[in-house]
Amino acid sequence: MISLNTLNIITCIWIAAGIITFPLLLKITQPYGRHVNEKWGSMIGNKLGWIIQESPSMIFLSIFFFTGSGVKSHAALFFWALWVLHYINRSIIFPLRTHTNNKKIPLLIVGSAIFFNFINGFVNGTFLGNFAGDYTDAYFASPQLIIGLIIFIAGAFINNQSDTILINLRKPGETGYKIPTGGLFKYISCPNMFGEIIEWTGFAIMVGSLPAWSFALWTAVNLIPRALDHHKWYLQKFSAYPKERKAVIPFVV
Repeated sequence: MISLNTLNIITCIWIAAGIITFPLLLKITQPYGRHVNEKWGSMIGNKLGWIIQESPSMIFLSIFFFTGSGVKSHAALFFWALWVLHYINRSIIFPLRTHTNNKKIPLLIVGSAIFFNFINGFVNGTFLGNFAGDYTDAYFASPQLIIGLIIFIAGAFINNQSDTILINLRKPGETGYKIPTGGLFKYISCPNMFGEIIEWTGFAIMVGSLPAWSFALWTAVNLIPRALDHHKWYLQKFSAYPKERKAVIPFVV
């Protein structure tokens, strides 16, 4: 069995990779949705690609969790369930709700996302499966879990509300882009991404482990540059786009 010290060393390397990667991603427009182009190589359908790239997160987490030798405490099972519920929505329900039948996603992005989800599933699944047995049932009443859970739920609500607004911008058969309104779109261009950052920050507070915090960091590393690109695109696309909106963090960025 891997030791906690070894797991934390691996996680620290992963965190360092995120810190190094962040400024690079700020210079690269990631090819999602409106930003896709053929220079990224072979592509597949957006919905299928999304399912293939996102579902490994819950699969890898579950494998490493249930094959771990530690006690599967109620709290550990609760953390596992929150992760899986998020990714059932993110990898299956969400792509099936979208109106993106004619859109493509590069296979390179799908492959890199699978690798990303493997590492996060490994470090978090290994921690929960081997070292989360010390969380007793009394932990459910702790301020740390309660505060973290409230933040997690708030983030999930913001994420799903924003996704719903975006999905409903187009009626079936419609094409083109519109300015989204409602919810936190009043303040930022990408509240769906903001919600996901908030969600995994709440998860990290709940669990309190280095792997959980590494995932919260990597979520921000991935989504903040994408949100900045989306915001820039909106400003260029629509002359009437609200200038007071920020990109991803209300009143800040």
